[in-house]
Amino acid sequence: MLDDIWVDDSVLALRPDFAVLIVTAHGLRNGPTDDRSRAWLAAASAVEAQPDKIDAWKDAYRAFGAKPQRTRPSVDALTRRMPLPEINRVVDAYNSISVKHALPIGGEDLDKYVGPARLVRASGDEASEEALGQPEPGEVIWRDDIGVTCRRWNWRQVVRTRLTEETTNAIFLLERLEPMSLEELKQAGEELSELLTELSPEVRISSRLLSGGK
Repeated sequence: MLDDIWVDDSVLALRPDFAVLIVTAHGLRNGPTDDRSRAWLAAASAVEAQPDKIDAWKDAYRAFGAKPQRTRPSVDALTRRMPLPEINRVVDAYNSISVKHALPIGGEDLDKYVGPARLVRASGDEASEEALGQPEPGEVIWRDDIGVTCRRWNWRQVVRTRLTEETTNAIFLLERLEPMSLEELKQAGEELSELLTELSPEVRISSRLLSGGK
């Protein structure tokens, strides 16, 4: 899927500074939170707040009509949940990197996708899980051939693609806006890859940077 993922021009028109680092991991061994992943969460919880990066996402939400005080960007919601929640080892890994860099990261089960992921502005008639509600016309969503995989850019993902302890192949979407630099985005990707490799030494990791529609 890695080479087929794309970002629609209508999204880049909202935020030309948007970039996404896509990381795929094949051959993961996941499991319940353990002392190692618990330590990652604790270290991330001690990182100083970075409100300028979170404010950039709030502005992006307002640009397509969302109210970020009601449906918060994922990294904003996560940094308000201290101590960080324990989910499973792989989710703990990417949540710790997300908070450390004030960077929205979506982690999903690659095997649950049908067709490539793409970031688009909704028509409003996309299939969506009932608990998530129907996207509004013009809303920024991630989707695949079945329908919505994440509403309001990175607000909330569907249950269908959620990472579980049984997940062996995953995709991670690291989403950047200025003032985060592309260099820091790449560094965050490297740190995530290191944690995933620590969890699963045989994991096969690939990545691709999408920026400016390329």
